[in-house]
Formats: sequence, C-alpha cells, structure tokens
Amino acid sequence: MRFVLASASPARLRTLRDAGLAPEVVVSGVDEDALSAPTPVGLVQMLASAKASAVARDLGDALVLGCDSLLELAGSALGKPGSASAAVERWRSMRGRSGVLHTGHALIDTSTGRSARAVASTTVHFGSPSEAEIEAYVASGEPLSVAGAFTIDGLGGWFVESIEGDHHNVVGLSLPVLRRLLAEVGRGLTDLGWPLPRTSWL
Repeated sequence: MRFVLASASPARLRTLRDAGLAPEVVVSGVDEDALSAPTPVGLVQMLASAKASAVARDLGDALVLGCDSLLELAGSALGKPGSASAAVERWRSMRGRSGVLHTGHALIDTSTGRSARAVASTTVHFGSPSEAEIEAYVASGEPLSVAGAFTIDGLGGWFVESIEGDHHNVVGLSLPVLRRLLAEVGRGLTDLGWPLPRTSWL
C-alpha cells in the first residue's frame, strides 16, 4: 500500500527506511506558527494531525503519517530555535537539566477514512557542554532546524547523558507507536511491504 510521510524531516525518513519501509515524502506546507494549544502535548498532536490532513486531502488511496516534535522544558514548549543566538541561549538553559521530548503522530487511511493518533513522550537528560562546545555545536548549523535545538543521532548526541523512553521518538517518530496506529486503522506492517530490502530505496 502507498505510504506517505507528511514531513520534511530527513531524520524521520531515515528512521523509517532503516526500519524497512520506503515512504514517499509529501511536505504539508502547514504554517506551524499559526496553530496554538494550551499544552505542549496538545500542540504536537494538533500539528501532526494538521500535517497529515493537509497531505491526505490531495491523495488517492494511501496511508498518510504526520508527525511533529517539541521539547518541554520547565513547562515551556521549545520548537526549532531558528537562529544561532536563540540556539546558544537555549543550550545555556538546557545544560545539566532534563526535558521531555513529545512527538505527535497522526495516521490517516484515505481509502477507508479511518484515522488514529497518539503522542509519545521521552525524558531526555542533558549533559553540561562548555561555552566553547555550545558555540561550536551551534556553528555547525545542526541545532537550528530541529525541535529542542538538539539531536540524539547526530552531533548533539555528545550532550545527551541518558533518556527514559523510546530512542526513536527523540529522533522524530516512535516506531512502536506507529505500529499501534496501523493496527487501529486496520492495517499492519506487512500491508506496507515490510521489510523492504534497502536496495529498494537506495
């Protein structure tokens, strides 16, 4: 069955490919800044659902997955910092502390109209990078376009001491959650041709 990822995130695409799927990518174009919700959990679910719905409207029969992630730190929802100065300040406030990475997932089966959604949350314990390390990390450009201004599977992995929860969720989507959502809409991994050989998408 056609499987579409409604996200521009290369980390999400890589996670799905490494797990034996070969999704198409259709970017939703949803204006994330135009949406709001009273809680970080509510916001990531709203954004994931909006992305999936926007892409599903223009497709034939397909399974469409929308995702969005935010870091909750001391009650505040932290998305992409957007600028180097904001990323530096973000890391100064994060070092030595713990936050919760929330990822909203929304799955729509356009052939049946069935949908399912869920939020996965993983606690992240940050190390204490030096000022020089923060400056070098921000200068790499990596933290500017990712939720919470960090990655666990890239340069930012040096500064993540430990996590409590699903590792893949911190990367951008939870594989166990996606499998459960597939079941909720009456589908399974094998409906997507899983596991596909890596040569199918290289």
